[in-house]
Amino acid sequence: MEKKKQKKSEIWKMYKIEGSTITKVNHTCPKCGEGTFLAEHNNRLTCGRCGYTEFKKKEKN
Repeated sequence: MEKKKQKKSEIWKMYKIEGSTITKVNHTCPKCGEGTFLAEHNNRLTCGRCGYTEFKKKEKN
């Protein structure tokens, strides 16, 4: 069987540059600390490193 090629890190997509300020786009993991971002899913935010999960609140119409 062939091994899957590992995707290179695209950390530059996690930041947004506006003028002379840099802001983070995604949330960081409270357990792992700065530099570890949470993945955004349909109903939750998840850390791929430690498994920390935050569930999003449902909006009522």
